[in-house]
Amino acid sequence: MKTLFPPLEPFNHFFLNANHGHSIYVEQCGNPEGVPIVFLHGGPCSGCKPDHHRFFDPSYYHIILFDQRGCGRSLPFGELAHNTLPDLIADMERIRQHLALENWILFGGSWGVTLALAYAQKHVKRVQAMILRGSFLARLQDMHWFLSNHGVSLIYPEAWQHLIDSIPAEHRTDDLIADLNTILWGNDELASRRVTKAWQAWGGQVALGNAYQPYDSHLTEHDIKQVKMELHYARNHYFLAENELLTHCEKLRHLPVTIIHGQQDLVCPIEAGWQLHRVLPQANYVVLPNSGHIAQGEEMIDALVSATEAIK
Repeated sequence: MKTLFPPLEPFNHFFLNANHGHSIYVEQCGNPEGVPIVFLHGGPCSGCKPDHHRFFDPSYYHIILFDQRGCGRSLPFGELAHNTLPDLIADMERIRQHLALENWILFGGSWGVTLALAYAQKHVKRVQAMILRGSFLARLQDMHWFLSNHGVSLIYPEAWQHLIDSIPAEHRTDDLIADLNTILWGNDELASRRVTKAWQAWGGQVALGNAYQPYDSHLTEHDIKQVKMELHYARNHYFLAENELLTHCEKLRHLPVTIIHGQQDLVCPIEAGWQLHRVLPQANYVVLPNSGHIAQGEEMIDALVSATEAIK
């Protein structure tokens, strides 16, 4: 059973100026002369965490982590102007060129898979291989699963009702994303804070399942901006045409790919991983019967570290 590599400090970190006032936080760990591998975090608007470099052997890999624009330590935090999927792809190219890398391995989870696939389809010659966990394909059915009366709401009806009830009755329509945006960009600060807390609770419940523990934390402006960014991407359909990622996967069929998906993933049901494997038949498709969406737990960590080891 593979485990995470020991913690280590980055050998370099810096801010890379991007367009329209965005500044991207970049971190490098491991072997500067090693095989470059870039970690693509989820969200949108999540950010890298201290343990994210630990999936990779630091003696072999040149590990690159960055907080996507408006996320984590990138500045300005929560900025939505000029914050689109094409902007994130362009930021990745800025980072690659700044580091003088010919190509790199993409390692992404959830929304990080969306970004990995979109980047690879535009810059396929710059991709050496991909490791994709808990694939989010940004289709309408994926959004309906997470945000409708006929998806995961049937599994967690109480948490779903709490989210619905957070929206004032006069603002409820048949379009939940529009309703949430109305409140978050409205003038009622109390309603905005109530929606933010309910959204965080809904996402936590679906992602963590039985491990989710409600907690009464002090809501910050940071929380509100993070939820706004998530909904900014959702209301813009993640800046993708319907089924775009699957449609263009024929460009990637020569690449080594590992698709890892937890059977118990309720954020991104395993159907997404299966459909991705169907259009990338060369991929190593790994189903984890006891894992969910989060990159935690012995089974999931073993699979992810094993995937990084297998590319060597």
